[in-house]
Amino acid sequence: MSHTLAVIVLGLCLVAGLILVPLGLPGLWVMVGGVLGYGALTAFRTIAIVAIALGLAFVCDSDEWWVGFGLTERYGGSRRSGWGALVGGIVGAMVGVPVPIVGSVIGAFLGAFAGAALFEFSWSRTPTVAVRAGWGAVLARAAGAAAKIALGVVIAVIGGFAAVKG
Repeated sequence: MSHTLAVIVLGLCLVAGLILVPLGLPGLWVMVGGVLGYGALTAFRTIAIVAIALGLAFVCDSDEWWVGFGLTERYGGSRRSGWGALVGGIVGAMVGVPVPIVGSVIGAFLGAFAGAALFEFSWSRTPTVAVRAGWGAVLARAAGAAAKIALGVVIAVIGGFAAVKG
């Protein structure tokens, strides 16, 4: 009975996480919570799986920030525009939350663009450079979202492997 409950908790968390990730919500952490819950309900027989899932989620979140800074700079922005993209993306996601389903995603993209462009314009005073930095921030958001979806699938496969193995 205990293993069945653990598999159900894991499965629900993995599915919910895969649904949340494309919406810009913390789906990877829901999935990691499911893997941790599975581990707790099975006396951590699959501790390596838990560590791998946790590590992947940490890497993905830090990689998303690194890509954001890198692409804004690659598109002509300064380090300052990278910070603007990060702050703008967070604020945009929070502002967009009242719009059902996709509001936080749209808000995060628009916020990242606006933040990068405004921070860059305040530094360079060149509109074309500011717009290019904003575009780099949008591409970084898209790349980060794609990476999170891909790693979500990897975590789901790893979690499924833990359930089959357990």
